[in-house]
Amino acid sequence: MTGSRHHAIDYVELTVTDLAAAKRFYAEAFGWEFTDHGPAYAGIRGAEGGPEVGGLALDGQPPRPGGPLVLLFSDDLDRTLGAVEAAGGRVTQGPYAFPGGRRFHFADPSGNELGVWAER
Repeated sequence: MTGSRHHAIDYVELTVTDLAAAKRFYAEAFGWEFTDHGPAYAGIRGAEGGPEVGGLALDGQPPRPGGPLVLLFSDDLDRTLGAVEAAGGRVTQGPYAFPGGRRFHFADPSGNELGVWAER
């Protein structure tokens, strides 16, 4: 058993332009930890370890426009927004209300767009 659930999102891979900068950004903004798999790939683990849930790939190509929008959950949306900006991210939308709560979108230093949502 891998612990994965049928038809559930299991792994997200982000193409990055600078692996060290991407690792630094996500570690500072969200407390993520990484497992290096050579000079061009780092596996993503949550802030408290656990299994890999994704990866940062340095593949010589710019991030894919229109790639999947990955949404992260936050217990404190405003605090998370501040951490994203302090780590070098750029807020692209919001925060704004939506039927499930509030959220904002941001671009990481490589240009990948992600979102963060909270119930309030």
